[in-house]
Amino acid sequence: MNERILITNDDGVHSEGIELLAELARQHSDDVWVVAPDSERSGASHSVSLADPLRIRQLGPKTFAVRGSPTDCVVLAVKHLCNDKRPTVVLSGINRGANTADDVMYSGTIAAAIEGVQLGIPSIAFSQILVRGQPVPWQTARQHGPALLARLLELCTEKDMLLNVNFPPVEPDAVQGIVVTRQGKRTWQEIAVQERIDNRGFSYFWLSFEHEVTNPPAGSDLAAIAQGFISVTPLHLDLTHDARVSSLASALASGGIGPR
Repeated sequence: MNERILITNDDGVHSEGIELLAELARQHSDDVWVVAPDSERSGASHSVSLADPLRIRQLGPKTFAVRGSPTDCVVLAVKHLCNDKRPTVVLSGINRGANTADDVMYSGTIAAAIEGVQLGIPSIAFSQILVRGQPVPWQTARQHGPALLARLLELCTEKDMLLNVNFPPVEPDAVQGIVVTRQGKRTWQEIAVQERIDNRGFSYFWLSFEHEVTNPPAGSDLAAIAQGFISVTPLHLDLTHDARVSSLASALASGGIGPR
């Protein structure tokens, strides 16, 4: 019970998901800190507020709202609020919606966990997938989260890797199990632009994701979720495309560019 657990998210400090995650974390530690955005920052990715001041408001014991991004929250927590003792783990979520496949490039939930890893702290991101138009099945994460979190806290020790957990959009009893997966790839995904007109006749815009999944490959997070499994994906921060290093170097050298 000596672990210091830092919790954040991108849905905001008052979201139901972060309250659930804090509830699960307090089963493992008496030293749980919640430092999260004061409002929703979904899609913030790994943004850092360099041109705007950051303001912190204390909401309760070890609970703070930050006017900033999820990444800002982790940095402020580690470098300022918890500077007497670094967190031993960063938990991000529980996100309202999926963070599978291409989502990880946009997700503030994932970015907060990435920042934890960059600061040398093991980190885990959690998301509860939903079906649009239906209530979020929080009970699935609530029922399966405790045992899974306990095991992942034991296993999440590598400082250059984060774990990405997605609960399927099914009732708790319909969960088929837990599988370790790789990051999937949707058939297509794009950001749609919706133009609307306000009451004064001026145009404004909403951005939203449109995507499709067709026959996701076996072993991927998308396939696991489609089959009703909880997906656990180890993510690494090194984005190097290792398979292309040698061929790219050879191509550049043959054109007179590169080391001799």
